[in-house]
Amino acid sequence: MIQCGYIGLGNIGKPMCANLAKKAEQNGLALQVFDIAPEPVAEMVALGALAASSPEDMARECALIGICVRHDGDVENLLYGDGERPGMLAVAPKGTVLAIHSTVTRDGILRWARDAAAKGLHIVDAPITGGAGGAADATLCIMAGGEEEAVARCQPMFACTSKAVVYAGEAGNATVVKLANNLMNYAAFSAISEGTALLRAAGVDVQALFDVGAANGVVTSMMKQFIDGRDGLRAACSDEDMRAIFGPFASLAEKDLDHALVLAQQLELALPQTSTVRRHIDAVFMAKPPAEDH
Repeated sequence: MIQCGYIGLGNIGKPMCANLAKKAEQNGLALQVFDIAPEPVAEMVALGALAASSPEDMARECALIGICVRHDGDVENLLYGDGERPGMLAVAPKGTVLAIHSTVTRDGILRWARDAAAKGLHIVDAPITGGAGGAADATLCIMAGGEEEAVARCQPMFACTSKAVVYAGEAGNATVVKLANNLMNYAAFSAISEGTALLRAAGVDVQALFDVGAANGVVTSMMKQFIDGRDGLRAACSDEDMRAIFGPFASLAEKDLDHALVLAQQLELALPQTSTVRRHIDAVFMAKPPAEDH
């Protein structure tokens, strides 16, 4: 059995890990889990996983480790420690593969991969798309970047959580693909928000737009799911409730769009539509009128 670890049991990580726990043995894996919250760890233990006492203990024992935390800072803390802990890179045996499922910066991936390689370790950037629903039913698409051999070693783990793995080349490339995917997704959310607003202002039933969009492919299932969920909540929620429920998703959107725009600036590439989406994405998630551009 290959010793496998998983860190980060949040909105996406927990259902991913649940599938990993359920399918680990049949894929030749023995699973350890870690999270700072005890409740989701207990849920994974009930599914057959072992609870690791720390990220470093997991790194000492597991040949494959999946990481699904919120942002670059969380990954940094795991890999390098916090002054009191040494960090996973300092204790992992040579050959260990760490797959980063988080949507982070390309700069971060490239630095972590260099530092890992200097110690004989391997970083695979493995961001995912498919949302919490895809994580729950194991139909995610994983974008993978890194040495081909390291990515291949991750396949038993990836097989438990995804329906497709797209190899993008060297480390960092998969993160670029994910940022491009996300900027298009948030542009689509902005488009469906404005399209339905136009119909409502004109007194037209928005179902007509959904029916046309279904016929011609313009309105995707993800766009429809977003606008139905957002508008359903908006009708029933106060501003405070809306912020509590959708605010974290708006913050993630801002983070991902910021990562894409910083990368574009580094590449001396203009992304004017993405810049506009970034300015207004919070209003899109909150179902608020956007501020006027001047």
